[in-house]
Amino acid sequence: MQLLEFEKPIVELERELEKLRAKADSQDIDMSGEIATMEGKLAETRRQIYLNLTPWQRVQIARHTQRPFMLDYLAHAFSEFCELHGDRRIGDDLAMPGGFARLNGKKVVVLGHQKGRDTKENLKRNFGSANPEGYRKSMRLMKLAEKFGIPVVALIDTPGAYPGIGAEERNIAEAIAYNLREMMTLKVPVVAVVLGEGGSGGALGIGVADRVLMMENAYYSVISPEGCAAILWKHRKHAPEAAEAMKLSAPDLLSLGLIDGIIPEPEGGAHHDHKAAAAALGEIVLSEIEELEKLPVKKLLDGRYEKFRRFGEWEEAGGE
Repeated sequence: MQLLEFEKPIVELERELEKLRAKADSQDIDMSGEIATMEGKLAETRRQIYLNLTPWQRVQIARHTQRPFMLDYLAHAFSEFCELHGDRRIGDDLAMPGGFARLNGKKVVVLGHQKGRDTKENLKRNFGSANPEGYRKSMRLMKLAEKFGIPVVALIDTPGAYPGIGAEERNIAEAIAYNLREMMTLKVPVVAVVLGEGGSGGALGIGVADRVLMMENAYYSVISPEGCAAILWKHRKHAPEAAEAMKLSAPDLLSLGLIDGIIPEPEGGAHHDHKAAAAALGEIVLSEIEELEKLPVKKLLDGRYEKFRRFGEWEEAGGE
């Protein structure tokens, strides 16, 4: 498994613990006291590290190659997934799968970004960066959801929309802008969850929702920390400072009122236990949908509109 820099003290203690256990077994001696002490030290070190993660460390966890992706959450939290393909204009974008599914028996339309774990899959999924046809396909599915009165679940995990020449020729900006407008008027509940990376317009293109949630170690930002550092400090090595300044982590965004809730992850990150992470996501998303379904359509739409209109408001402190 990919080892992150800040996890090295944990790995070192795990190796020491393994040596103690191996010595006790091979020499048939009682080392239960030493083993218990080491286990306690390991547990406390792990707790302290994951309790005090910096924004940059959360970004590293959000990008972990073994972190569960959209289709992993579909496999563990949803059932009866029936994938639909194509935008009815250009083609099918495998970076943005979607279709009908059930969440604890409730019919939903689920869509989102899918990354790959190896080179072959990343090329197939375009590293989770959707083309215009991906956003147009997602809107086609959302319109189907509206037609049949089914809630929408959007699972966000992308460094950003694909910036290639072909995407520009097929009008990626228009495709995202169209989604922003149309999602604001969907007459069904919409719940969005940032699974890992929530990058710029690529994330927002399926992120206009009644409830915007984030996994505990995800990040959501207009630009990557490296991109911000390259602009402000002229070097990517300042990415950790940029991550701190940008307030891109789930706790910061919740305190600023830019998201509506945080979905807890297993200790150390969702990559340590896919099933537990998916169970937490499924439970909270279902709860949010059930609450939203109680609202009249007008109140649902008014609340969604006001939610996003409040973003960017600020007050100037008065002086004497």
